[in-house]
Amino acid sequence: MTSLPIDDDMAWLPWKSQWRLKDGTIYLNHGSFGPSPEPVRDARRQWIDRMDHQPMEFFVLTIEPALVEALGRLADFVGTSRDNLVFAENATFAMNVVADSFPLKSGDEVVLTNHEYGAVKRIWERRCKRAGIDAPQSAHIPLPIESEEQVLDAIFGVVTKNTRLIVVSHVTSATAIILPVDRICEKVRELGVAVCIDGPHAPAQVPLDIDHLDCDFYTASSHKWLSAPFGSGFLYVNPKHQKNIEPLNLSWGRLPPTEPTVWSDEFLWSGTRDPSPYLTIPAAIDFMEEVGLEAFRSRTHYLAQYACHRLHELTGMEPVVPDKTKWYGSMALAEIPDGEALPLQIALREKFGIETPIIDFADKRFIRVSCHLYNDKSDVDQLIDALHLLLMDGK
Repeated sequence: MTSLPIDDDMAWLPWKSQWRLKDGTIYLNHGSFGPSPEPVRDARRQWIDRMDHQPMEFFVLTIEPALVEALGRLADFVGTSRDNLVFAENATFAMNVVADSFPLKSGDEVVLTNHEYGAVKRIWERRCKRAGIDAPQSAHIPLPIESEEQVLDAIFGVVTKNTRLIVVSHVTSATAIILPVDRICEKVRELGVAVCIDGPHAPAQVPLDIDHLDCDFYTASSHKWLSAPFGSGFLYVNPKHQKNIEPLNLSWGRLPPTEPTVWSDEFLWSGTRDPSPYLTIPAAIDFMEEVGLEAFRSRTHYLAQYACHRLHELTGMEPVVPDKTKWYGSMALAEIPDGEALPLQIALREKFGIETPIIDFADKRFIRVSCHLYNDKSDVDQLIDALHLLLMDGK
C-alpha cells in the first residue's frame, strides 16, 4: 500500500510511469475512457495468448472456472456475493438487461433525474414506450447543490403511487457529482419502490458496498476508475429479482452437456467472444490495492480539487457542489463562461493536446476534469493556461 504525500508530484512518478499515453497528450478524461496501466495490459495479453494458442482447451476447459473465479474476486471488491453478479460489457449493456427484464404495466411510472447519462435516458424511454406507458418522469436536481436534502426532495418530489422504479447515478457522468445513494436507497425501501443505481464511475473512485446499499439493481463499468480493460462491466441483481432477469442474447448459458441451473448461469456463455477483459479484472484490483484505495482516492481528489480551485480563480464562477469528498472524488465539474461546447473541446485537443470534455448542461457551459495516477499538477496548469487563451479568443 502506498503512503505518499498527496501533493508531491515527484513522489507519484513511479505510479505515473505505469501508463503509456500518446506523446504530446494531456489526458484529463479518464471518466470517459480510462486506459489501463501496463501490469493490467500485460495480464490481459497473457489471457489472449492462452486463448489464441489453444482455443479448444481455453473455451471448453478454462473459461468457465476462470470466469467464476474472476467474478468472485470482483464480488468481494464491490461488497456482495458472487451469486448476485454477472459480467456485462459495460454499464450501458447491463442497464439494457435491467430494462428488458423489469416488469412494467399500464399506469406504471419510471423516475430518472436530469443528471442521468444520455444513453440511460434513451434505454428507459424505449422501455416505457414498449410498455405503453408515459416516458420517464424527470427529477430536476438543481445546480449548484448545497445539501443532500435538495437531492432527496428533487427525486422524491416526483415519485407518486404509480412509481415502480427509480434510476439514479451513484456518480453522475456529465456533472461528476456523488449522489447520496445510501439515503436514496433507504427512502426507496420505505416506499416499496425499486431502485436501479447506475454506477460506472463508482468502483475504485468511491468506497462501494452493494449489500449495504440494499438496492435492487446496480450497473457498472470496470474500465473507468478501476482501470480494467474496456468491455469489463457488471450487473448486480438483488436476489428478490433474479428469477426475472434474462440475458439479451440467449445462447447455451453453460456449455453442454451442463445446463443452466441459476439465473447467472445464463450469462456465462453467450457465444464465442474475447473474455479477456473480464478475466483481467482481478489484475486491475491487484494493481489498485497495491497503490492503496485510500491513497488513490486522496491523490486523485487532491488533483481534481486543485483543478477546481484554479478554474474558479480563472473564471470567478461559483462551485457547483460543496468542496468536500462526499460530493466529488477523482472527477470534478466547474462552470466556465457561456459559449459553444464542442468547438472549445476540439480547440483544446488540436491546439494544446488536452483531452477533457466541455459540457452543455442546464443552459450553461461546464468543463469536467478527470484525474488518475498518470496526472499531475502540471497537467492542470497547462489546461488553465490553454483555457485562458481560448476563452480570451471567445471560444
